[in-house]
Amino acid sequence: MPRPTSDVQAFEAHATDADLGDLRARLAAARLPEAETVYRAGPGARRWEQGVPLADLIDVVNYWRTGYNWRSFEERLDRIGQFRTTIDDLGIHFLHRRSARADATPLILTHGWPGSIAEFIDVVDELADPKDADAPAFHVVVPSLPGFGYSDKPATTGWGTEKIAAAWVELMGRLGYSKFVAHGGDWGGNITTVLGGRFPAHVLGIHTLFAEAPPGLTTDGLTAVERKWTEETRDFWRHRAAYAKQQATRPQTIGYSLVDSPVGLLAWILDKFAEWSDTEDSPFETITRDRILDDVTLYWLTRTGASAARIYYESHNSLDPELRVDVPSAISMYPRDIEKCPRPWAQERYRQIVRWRSPESGGHFPSLEVPEYFVKDLQEGLAAVLAAHR
Repeated sequence: MPRPTSDVQAFEAHATDADLGDLRARLAAARLPEAETVYRAGPGARRWEQGVPLADLIDVVNYWRTGYNWRSFEERLDRIGQFRTTIDDLGIHFLHRRSARADATPLILTHGWPGSIAEFIDVVDELADPKDADAPAFHVVVPSLPGFGYSDKPATTGWGTEKIAAAWVELMGRLGYSKFVAHGGDWGGNITTVLGGRFPAHVLGIHTLFAEAPPGLTTDGLTAVERKWTEETRDFWRHRAAYAKQQATRPQTIGYSLVDSPVGLLAWILDKFAEWSDTEDSPFETITRDRILDDVTLYWLTRTGASAARIYYESHNSLDPELRVDVPSAISMYPRDIEKCPRPWAQERYRQIVRWRSPESGGHFPSLEVPEYFVKDLQEGLAAVLAAHR
């Protein structure tokens, strides 16, 4: 295996005590609105019809101020291994965990919004050094998208998904990985699709939770379940995607609130964890408060609420309708994800689907909601991808 180049530098995350004290002070001084005017006689999704319920928000804010331990998250990142490198004049932060296995395959995991590298810290070790000797092992790379976390904030336009995918190829090459597999969901799924479609000389295959079909396909021949998927996806974009329109058209305007108010940032992100998770009343049925606060606090301390939102401005509805993915592809459609693509539609873009799964549970954040299943599904999916090359 070639050695990484000298362009890669070790990195440690360390927020100042002043920044953490300022966060607690802002949380203590928060001005909150009155309670929502929706039916809330008992637990259930209807409690969230106007967004994050006041009582839920107060509970999380109090825990964030008095119980949450950011230093623990920093230590976990450092144990995995953190690095930065500069690509096209932009600093890119990433986690890198090499496997002890001689047969390990390089793997890049790409997060989306409102996620971050926090989505993957619970699964990196098992992917790198699985307890099951028969499971595939991976050298795991988890970059922070431009404008997210400890990556730099682009100062000019142009950092859309196509450029990010090209940067990932450069990043993996600098680590000595000329050929690799890729996984992603949300924006990470979009970028993973671009990787598979544009860079087949480097990408052995992909595993994605986000299969976007070419436009203009009809529902003729789809099963009842597949038709329901298309209806649910259409309903989402028509009635529940105001956040995406806002960030695609006015990221700077919402950015002032996201960078200035920790409570505003928490509500903006918690709303999505609640609506997009496979739960009945609260995202905390499957995801701990600590893990969600790891994610939100990372946005807060790095002041990336506005810069992260700009990925929508750069790339919303930008996936090339003509792009085709010929490398082996494994696709998983979790039942409570916000977009679900029927297999007949997916096959129009992904020309070599070697494994297709529709899990029984899980939503938009499966690495956090159902981490054990997620790891197994990813291992088996990528094993099928790699077997297609033998």
